[in-house]
Parts: sequence; structure tokens; C-alpha cells
Amino acid sequence: MTNSPDPAALARWPDVPACYDWLSLDRRGTWRLQGEAVVHAGLVGFLNASYGRDEAGNWLVHNGPQRVYVALDYTPWVLRLHPDGRLTAHTGAGVATVAAVCLDEEGNVLLDTDQGAGLLDDRDLAAFLAQCRGADGSVADDEALLAVMAGGSGLTCQVRWQDLPLQAVERTAVPERFGFRARPAP
Repeated sequence: MTNSPDPAALARWPDVPACYDWLSLDRRGTWRLQGEAVVHAGLVGFLNASYGRDEAGNWLVHNGPQRVYVALDYTPWVLRLHPDGRLTAHTGAGVATVAAVCLDEEGNVLLDTDQGAGLLDDRDLAAFLAQCRGADGSVADDEALLAVMAGGSGLTCQVRWQDLPLQAVERTAVPERFGFRARPAP
């Protein structure tokens, strides 16, 4: 998903400087301006609609001709798991496909989706874990999940979610593995 500025705005204001360290996305999908949660529905809607990535893997919002780069607390997307099994992004967009499921050493669930890498909202972890299965089809126990967190994979540890093996990933390796920059810089 790329996000392009309005060509007419660029023609009127070609030299508008980019903005860094003002806008961030927290681990629950809340937009933050200089650390303060954005609560105005209109502004949240604008940020959600204008969110995208550039060719270098930075995530940003276009404000007319200005690029406002987003500092990510973890991943570019924060995902919600609904009781009916649907996944949606913090922007409200639906997730069509999940290619891989990872568990980091802290117990965070990361999903490689058609939109990109997403962190499962921690409020949905219990529902997610209830859907994880061991080799015999029973709910995966703590021992199996801890084995994945310690560096095992779903193939060797036999833990699966929706027929996808849980894979181990180190938190520090997530941006490189999924091709994004968590902290854009000039």
C-alpha cells in the first residue's frame, strides 16, 4: 500500500518539509500526536484514510503536500480478532489473508497479512490462544506455546492457528523481516 500526495497540492507547495517525531501509532492502534492520544473522530478518520507507506518502508500520513512520518511502537498495523474470526486493522480495513503467524519472545502475536505486518491487539490474545491447536487437535498448552516463544517453530512444536504453524521471531528482527522502518528519520 503506497500513499501519494495530491499532485495539485505538490504543485502549489513543492517545498513543504517532511514532519518527523510528531505522529506515532501505539501497540493498540491509537494514533498519538506528540504522545497524546488522538480522540477526535474526524482526525482519526483522516489519519486512517491517509495512512500508507513509501518506497523505503516508512509509514506516513500525507497532509496535503506534507509527509508526516509515523513512529511505530511495534508494527505498521494493529489487528483486532473478532468473535466471528474476522481480522480488521486499526484503520477499520478488513484483512483478507494471513500468510504467516509469529510469536515473539515476549508473547506478542504477529500476523503477516495482505496489508503487511500486524501486531494482534493484546486484548485479543486470549481468544487467539484459545484457537491455537496442538498436533492432536486439542487447545495448545502453555508448554507448547512457551516452546515456540523460546525459538521453536510450529513445525517442530506442532502449534497451529487456522492451519498455519506458529513461527518464532525475535522482536528486534521484526522490522527487517517484514520490510518496514519503525522509526523514520530524515
